[in-house]
Amino acid sequence: MTINVEERYQAELKQSDVDHHTPTAGAMTGHIVANLVVLANKLQQAKWYVKGPERLALKQTFDKMLTTARRQRDELGTRLLAEGEVVPSTTKAFTEYTMLTEAGQNKYQTADWLVNDFVHDYDTSNLFVTRAIKLAEKEDRPALAQFLTTLLAENLQTIVELQALLGNNARTGLDDEDED
Repeated sequence: MTINVEERYQAELKQSDVDHHTPTAGAMTGHIVANLVVLANKLQQAKWYVKGPERLALKQTFDKMLTTARRQRDELGTRLLAEGEVVPSTTKAFTEYTMLTEAGQNKYQTADWLVNDFVHDYDTSNLFVTRAIKLAEKEDRPALAQFLTTLLAENLQTIVELQALLGNNARTGLDDEDED
């Protein structure tokens, strides 16, 4: 018996719903893919519109980050397929699964605002990466856990570099700090 395209897609949607209500490494990694797609859009916008004396340096920085985000997304999708998972691949899925926000108005923000926003985007993304690592380890998926650990290390290094551009330490403004 052959299952038609629509039946396969409906089965995928049903499984996705189940996976997101009882998180799995695959479902959590799908969120990471969606975050990377939105991050790439934001980086492209920032690269085109960044203003100020730092423009040339930041355009290069954003371009490097954009290249990395695209590579990570592609490699993560390939890894998910190798694990027998379905990779989010539509705008609807990316919109539904991302925890990053984008806005057309951001192109008018200052360079420092853009850099700080990316610091927070990477930090938000890392919440999903660390959760996916734990789930992959629990599910005995060492290759996925290893890849996600490398992704986490790359993201942490990006945060360090971006924070340095702002004159900050790595975790400045990210951890719940007692201001009193």
